Amino acid sequence: MEQPYQPVKKLFFGRDDAESDFADGLLRDGFQSTHASEAVLTGRKSLVVGRKGSGKSAICAHLVSGGYPGRTALITPDDAAGDEIRRFELQGLTADTAKSLIWRYVFAVHAAQYVTEHADTHKKWRTPASVRALKDFLRANNEGDDGRLTDRLRRGTRLLQSATLSVKMFGFEASFSAGGEPGTNGGSEGAQATRQLGAIEAGVRAAFDDLGCVAAREKPFLILVDQLEQVWQADPDSHALVTGLLLGTKHVLAAYGHAVRCVLFVRADIYDALNFADGDKFRSDEVRITWSPAALRALARARASLSLERPVSEYELWDGVFPRRVVGEWTPDYLVRRTLTRPRDIIQFLTLCRDAADRSGRPTIQEDNVLEAAEQFSRWKLDDLAKEYNVGFPFLRPVFAQFENTGYAVGRGDFTAQFDAIREALHERYSSYTEQLTATSVIDALYAIGFLGVCRGNGVVYAGDSQWPVQPYEENLRIHPCFRPALGCSNPAGASDSTVHTGRVYQTMVGAQNHTAFLRNVSTTDAGFQADRHVRLLEETALALSRLQRQLARSDMPAEPHAEVREGIDLLNEQIDALPLPGSGLTPGMVEDLLGEVAERLVQSHARLNDLGLRDEPVTRRLADEARALRRALGGAVGSGRGSDSSG
Repeated sequence: MEQPYQPVKKLFFGRDDAESDFADGLLRDGFQSTHASEAVLTGRKSLVVGRKGSGKSAICAHLVSGGYPGRTALITPDDAAGDEIRRFELQGLTADTAKSLIWRYVFAVHAAQYVTEHADTHKKWRTPASVRALKDFLRANNEGDDGRLTDRLRRGTRLLQSATLSVKMFGFEASFSAGGEPGTNGGSEGAQATRQLGAIEAGVRAAFDDLGCVAAREKPFLILVDQLEQVWQADPDSHALVTGLLLGTKHVLAAYGHAVRCVLFVRADIYDALNFADGDKFRSDEVRITWSPAALRALARARASLSLERPVSEYELWDGVFPRRVVGEWTPDYLVRRTLTRPRDIIQFLTLCRDAADRSGRPTIQEDNVLEAAEQFSRWKLDDLAKEYNVGFPFLRPVFAQFENTGYAVGRGDFTAQFDAIREALHERYSSYTEQLTATSVIDALYAIGFLGVCRGNGVVYAGDSQWPVQPYEENLRIHPCFRPALGCSNPAGASDSTVHTGRVYQTMVGAQNHTAFLRNVSTTDAGFQADRHVRLLEETALALSRLQRQLARSDMPAEPHAEVREGIDLLNEQIDALPLPGSGLTPGMVEDLLGEVAERLVQSHARLNDLGLRDEPVTRRLADEARALRRALGGAVGSGRGSDSSG
């Protein structure tokens, strides 16, 4: 007897994250090749940029698990590793350049380990001297095994900062080449570390050349760096961490030729927040992940075929497994239009449809199952949007509340009036951002994250469809269909009581958080909008003193001047702590006066150490570095000194 048609029982679309989907989902057999994945595989691109859930980690997992025909190494920094990199600094270098050196150290050790192991496959009658030197280097610096990334960073930090990295096996002795003992007359910390690191990279390059790897057209050793969002905090040190990684990745090709490649996977909001002088040098390396509706339909069909263990045609999927239409719209169009056009969204939406049908005991998915799933999916996505950008935009919860139970057609003038009603309360709550928390900037932010679209021509354009931001003359905005059910915005014009939009109610929403439950527990931090200038100046001053404290902690300067500098820094920190908080009386004048005083005190301390004959001490040099940087910041160039060059 023929079995009834019941695809829902076996239907499965995969897991939410690439790691789980590869382990026990469908990614291994159902990986969808895209322009981005092909560009990385062929070596045309080395910087993959995409929104959360767009498939960056899927490409990475595919390459690591056999998609790349050569050897790979995967680096995924965690909180501990991120802390090590953020704290790493070298006197004489900007934060971006210093952090590029610690990344270059990590890449060099990975490459050294690979080439020393790979040498065995060449079966030469005599191991080349360059390979033997690399083995000696790894052994001398306790880098004999893979180990944890955090441990490697900790070792590299200690060795680079103290100029004690053992590189004599490459015919380079740091203390001799630098012109003196480490930390004395050999130049800045940065200069010494750069020379030592260059020796290691030259040694690795020599090993590849002696083995003939490039000449034999062997596949390059591929280093992949993923999940940077785990260490991203949107502070100056995090900016420097990622910018340094970009610089280090770029350096790999110059250092090792075609023997080693490095590919970086970075979330779009993180990459777009960077602002550094060499940013234009990465344009040709960059590939943005985009998905068309047709590609998402193909992904759905491929995964349905895998789970049902037979080929599923487009007709069967969308006119058999799923209903042909939902509220009059072709089903795949209905589904895709209510996502942010990325794989994770469509996988989650399809899974919700399948689960709704399974709960109702249906053999196939019906229209009411899709509508039920759409409600749940919308709530998920609005919650996810707030979490995705919680480090970028601290104001999302109270601003989202403005759109509840209204129409999805939004006029710029109406939004401005609504925003003006809560502006004072927002400025009080987010007092570090009063200069930028305006109706126009919030509209720009909501467009950038995909929440709002703008009417152009005969349609609506969303951020993923156009590189153009909302223009000042564009008046007609639209809430993305993905978020309308969660907000109760089912019609162009809202049917709710107009009194919802009074300033009094908005003040209550901002103050008491009395809005929809899906936003109540979303934690946010105050980082995406650039803080007001005087707040940034205060942060710059505090960071400068922190760097001086760390420099002092690793200094072997005589006890008396050491104590004198430490006490001076402690007094300056006490003055910072005594200032009012932003929004509680802190004024630009207070900060500028304090910054000027701090810079002057650092100059005086520098002169004092010079008089004591400690001119070449790293602490002495850093005092001058930090004083110059603070004076530049006071003149308007915030972030251009010892802090991250990308912090602005």
